[in-house]
Amino acid sequence: MEWGRTARGRRLLDTAVAAGTAALCVTVGFAQSAGLSLYPRLVVSAAPTQWLESALPLALAGPVHYGAVPLAGAALLMWRRRWPVAICAFLVVAATATPLVPAALVALFTVASLRPARATAAVTALALLPVVLHAPLGAGPGASFSATVLATTVTGGVLVGAAVGWGLFLRGLHERGEQLRARDAWRAEQIRQREREALAREMHDVLAHRLSLLSVHAGALEVNRSASPAQVGQAAGVIRSSAHQALEDLQQVLGVLRTPLQADGAETEPPQPALGDLPRLVDESRRTGMRVDLHQEVAEPASVSATTGRTVYRIVQEALTNAHKHAPGQSVRVRVRGTPGAGLDVEIVNGLPEADAPGLPGGGAGLSGLRERAALVGGSLSHGRTELTHEVRAHLPWPA
Repeated sequence: MEWGRTARGRRLLDTAVAAGTAALCVTVGFAQSAGLSLYPRLVVSAAPTQWLESALPLALAGPVHYGAVPLAGAALLMWRRRWPVAICAFLVVAATATPLVPAALVALFTVASLRPARATAAVTALALLPVVLHAPLGAGPGASFSATVLATTVTGGVLVGAAVGWGLFLRGLHERGEQLRARDAWRAEQIRQREREALAREMHDVLAHRLSLLSVHAGALEVNRSASPAQVGQAAGVIRSSAHQALEDLQQVLGVLRTPLQADGAETEPPQPALGDLPRLVDESRRTGMRVDLHQEVAEPASVSATTGRTVYRIVQEALTNAHKHAPGQSVRVRVRGTPGAGLDVEIVNGLPEADAPGLPGGGAGLSGLRERAALVGGSLSHGRTELTHEVRAHLPWPA
């Protein structure tokens, strides 16, 4: 439990403040009886209890003035959070006749730290009014302006200013803390949003590849009507497997976008591919009938970072997906080579169909997304057509 943050902590704090303030008020009462005053008293008499003798027996005037009044005034501070302005105004007025100066200062501090500027300005003006009126009224009729009056005036002004200033200072710290917490929450949300977008892009690449394989097999069944039952069964199995995996990938995408941040602060993230998964990726395309040659000339592949390896995988995956869509039946050559310090070079070349044939639909943003992905790891990517081929080339850093 943080002190003062919970309801029980606030009650204990308010009780301690009230008890300490009561003790200070009693001390101030005895100091006033000795002629020392910290705050202007506009009701002055020869004895501090004289104004009570008309209403109370003499034996009770002292205990009431030095005991009951400080305790009652300090007890009001228990409700200073609920009615700060009303309690502050009452205690400030009462402090001009009773030893409730500490209680009034605590109430001033509370208003300055909790209430708006207009309320703070109003109670501050009320607290400074006795300071202004002390010179002509506080010393009594016919009395001359003395050093005691000056000292009380200055002390009263300083105490009021200190209480209000300290309250405003703590209010500023609290507001600054709230702003920092709000900014940190906003930044955390932005980071989570970027992570989710990146994960959604990852799953989009996987989903597009699955669907392209499914469409290729379905198209082959439609065109090759004379296929043997074994070929039809094999193609149907690939279609069923690709459709099932595509649905699972889609569910993962929707789950990531809908699920809030987990209690441990981590996002739900499926296993990510690596450089060593390229042979499996190529085999998936080969099972559709595509001719794919993979040449992997990578020294120490285990030392390739996970981010760089995943980027190489996605580049090859997107290039194969585009070949399925726009160059069906054409052969593809995939080459990955590199050494630590020199970097990784990725090259995917596929033949072009002799005539423009209708391909699978696509958003056209896959290669642009790969260029951004390569740039994020400090690399570059280019793509384009020659007379007979379409080429995708990328260079990625690989620190020594």
